[in-house]
Amino acid sequence: MFRLVYAFILLFSISSLYSQKNINLNKFRQLHQELPTPNVYRTASGAPGHEYWQQRADYKMNIILDDNKQTLSGEETITFYNNSPDQLSYLWLQLDQNKRARDSDSQKISTNSMKSSLTINQMKRIEGSDFDGGFKITKVTDADGNDLSYIINKTMMRIDLADVLKPNTSISFNIDWWYNINNRMEIGGRSGYEYFEEDENYLYTIAQFFPRMCMYNEVYGWQNKQFLGNGEFTLIFGDYEVNITVPSDHLIASTGVLQNQSDILTKDQQNRLEKASEEFEQPIIIATQKEAEKREKSKSKNKSTWTFKAENVRDFAFATSRKFIWDAMAVKQSDGTTVMAMSMYPKEGNPLWERFSTKAVAHTLKWYSHYTFPYPYPVAWSINAARIGMEYPMICFNYGRCEEDGTYTQRVKHGMISVIIHEVGHNYFPMIVNSDERQWTWMDEGLNTFLQFLSEQEWSRTYPSRRGPAHKIVDYMKGDKSKISPIMTNSESIHQFGNNAYGKPATALNILRETVMGRELFDFAFKEYSKRWMFKHPTPSDFFRTMEDASAVDLDWFWRGWFYTTDHVDISINSVRAFEIDSKNPADKEEIQLEGISAIRNKTAVKETYEDQDKSLIDFYSTYSNTDISDFEKEQYNNYISSLSDEEKELLNKNNYYYQIDFENKGGLVMPIILEFNYVDGTKENQHIPAEIWKKNNEMISKVFITQKAIESIVLDPNLETADVDRSNNSYPSKQQKSKFELFKEKSYKQQNLMQKHKKK
Repeated sequence: MFRLVYAFILLFSISSLYSQKNINLNKFRQLHQELPTPNVYRTASGAPGHEYWQQRADYKMNIILDDNKQTLSGEETITFYNNSPDQLSYLWLQLDQNKRARDSDSQKISTNSMKSSLTINQMKRIEGSDFDGGFKITKVTDADGNDLSYIINKTMMRIDLADVLKPNTSISFNIDWWYNINNRMEIGGRSGYEYFEEDENYLYTIAQFFPRMCMYNEVYGWQNKQFLGNGEFTLIFGDYEVNITVPSDHLIASTGVLQNQSDILTKDQQNRLEKASEEFEQPIIIATQKEAEKREKSKSKNKSTWTFKAENVRDFAFATSRKFIWDAMAVKQSDGTTVMAMSMYPKEGNPLWERFSTKAVAHTLKWYSHYTFPYPYPVAWSINAARIGMEYPMICFNYGRCEEDGTYTQRVKHGMISVIIHEVGHNYFPMIVNSDERQWTWMDEGLNTFLQFLSEQEWSRTYPSRRGPAHKIVDYMKGDKSKISPIMTNSESIHQFGNNAYGKPATALNILRETVMGRELFDFAFKEYSKRWMFKHPTPSDFFRTMEDASAVDLDWFWRGWFYTTDHVDISINSVRAFEIDSKNPADKEEIQLEGISAIRNKTAVKETYEDQDKSLIDFYSTYSNTDISDFEKEQYNNYISSLSDEEKELLNKNNYYYQIDFENKGGLVMPIILEFNYVDGTKENQHIPAEIWKKNNEMISKVFITQKAIESIVLDPNLETADVDRSNNSYPSKQQKSKFELFKEKSYKQQNLMQKHKKK
């Protein structure tokens, strides 16, 4: 029995080894098993199917913000519409604030280590926060006020229904809650408050502030993955009506449109806002800095309630403070609609924000709409908040502050403009093209970072974009593979979050656009994906399939290499061999007569040879040179020429040059081969070879290039298009690569505030 089992195990092992050796590892094998099977909900073309459905939830809320205790309390009525074909016996909601609860898993699973010396902030991170965060749920009832059974599992809450919710029906229920608002500047967070000690005021950026419905679809069922911090928010669309009560001297910016501005705003503010709705060139100040400074000192004890309505949004957020300055301008879109681009910011952001923020919002709407679809919402807000960049429907929170004298560095300026473009851009991905952020960060961050790069380049010709150009991802891709994840990795498991979810996918899309597909094909396909999935829930396969479907370009090799592996680009020119046709013409003899060292030295060392001394030794061969052309050779050449066909003579007369170039794929990631030929006459020519040249051999290939001029040098990837990590093997003849070293500086580097220095002069 033992022998039989052993034999079976041995046979199985041999079979496994054999099968592994025969696995198709070709880089161009179709992306089949990695993608889900198309169905009536999601088609093979990447479009929504004829039976596609999605759930919906409408919200009515009353919110009270206590500016003395820094608490927020609320009551909401949620109406959930079951548009699925399934019967639901329970509902799942997200309780994202519970990440800040004292027993949160986020603190438990964070890794840390001790060093010989630690700063106070490092010690605080190790010890953790004693902040009493998280939702305090006080009531869950049905539409008639009867208690509903529920259970809270960390950042998720399940509501158990008395009767199943049938397809194409809805249910309404109520939740009351409150929570302590976190100090962002001390314990971080996507939302919270910032305290200004100088004037004893608060600036609140409030989000994830209410229990929200989870997404339920045919891909995951309930998307109820716990919120651990990185994977953001997977949400469904609905309409919102929200009443927000704050101190009466506060200004509020919010998702949606203000419904009671005649009760809230002064006559001057209403008139300025009306004027701004007709101004398309320069922002109009709605609430001035002078007015804001007056409010900072007043600290009214009265309350005001602002009412906002928003249609077909997936989330809701707001910002409130008595410190806010407010400006606005109108943006006319290609479809004839007008959007109000607006900003609110404290005086600490001026003059930087007054000059750039709202124009950056307008610029973003223009160019994102150019590449996708016209912005469908009535407003787009940019709110100034220190050390943050975060997005919500129609509103985002962005960093960027001036020095006390009103100056700022170039880094702060471009950092602020970039973060505004990025966060406003998130309205398109994922607020409208509503991908699953809890599962796939790259689907919103990567696509958005790509469009951010395109928009930045439309801002100024020398804009210092951090991400997008191929050469800027090289250091990451050539790094330690144990610290690199494939792009297709769940949001919570990613190494190097920024590079993986933002930089690499943005670079990949830029390479697709510039080098693989070309701008025309790419732009059409990208816009098609955007329009297909407006206000819907796409998956990665929907994106991959649409890009191919709309362009007729097979990109399976690209998705596999860039998104499913950690391979990098390193294509090497291993050798170059030059050939030319042998014309048989004796006049073309160019035998190179190389002299050995002995012959060179004997010219002076040997004073006289025997032939020099005795002339009788000289015969025919003593003076004959093998470069001389004999009559016989001429006759042989003429006979050869007369024997050639007209086609052969034409080929011979072209005098072409032939170069065989041997390439090696050292990095594993197949890419197009882009060559620059530099000819001896000083001219240049570029050759673009599609990536499919590697389809029969992923590692080594050779190709012959025919030119009419002699080549002096060859450069591979001359315009830094492919993110090739090692350029030392990209040239023929090989070029020395220079590395830089920096002299040691005792003081840490800090960018100079040139504006401040100039101002002092």
